[in-house]
Amino acid sequence: MNIDDLLDDMDELLDKSMSVPFVSHKKVVDGERLRELINNIRIIMPHELKEAKKIEFDCQRILNEAKLNAEGIIRKSEERAQQIVSQEAIVTEAKKKAVDILQKAQAASANLQKNAALSVAQMLNDAEATHNKSLLDIKRTKEKLQHTLKSSPALTQNPSPQPVQKTDLAKDKK
Repeated sequence: MNIDDLLDDMDELLDKSMSVPFVSHKKVVDGERLRELINNIRIIMPHELKEAKKIEFDCQRILNEAKLNAEGIIRKSEERAQQIVSQEAIVTEAKKKAVDILQKAQAASANLQKNAALSVAQMLNDAEATHNKSLLDIKRTKEKLQHTLKSSPALTQNPSPQPVQKTDLAKDKK
């Protein structure tokens, strides 16, 4: 039996009791029955109060745990958000540096290609100039040789001149 049942029994006891003559709001009640109900309430009440206090304590403990868990979740979420933002910042910075490095590499490559092309062109010009000079030297030497052949009396008496070997020309040049 619980307190509500005992209070209902007390209500019923009052409803069934007789009114005092000439005073309607007063009743004659079975004292022993009323005392029994009150004693039962006293017996049950500490148990129910203890239960209520226990429930209240459990509710408070659950609320505190929930609050701590919520704070922990919020703290972890904020830390994770900071990590994500930090990682995004790192990735963004890395992308910027990569683009910068790529642009510098492309500029350096273009500059190297330009310098290489200029160097090759200069080498070709130098080779052409050297070749032209060599041809001119050969032409002059040939003309001198022809002039020498025409003006030399010993060479003009011999009707069939001997062919000149290259080694002889090289010695004459020295």
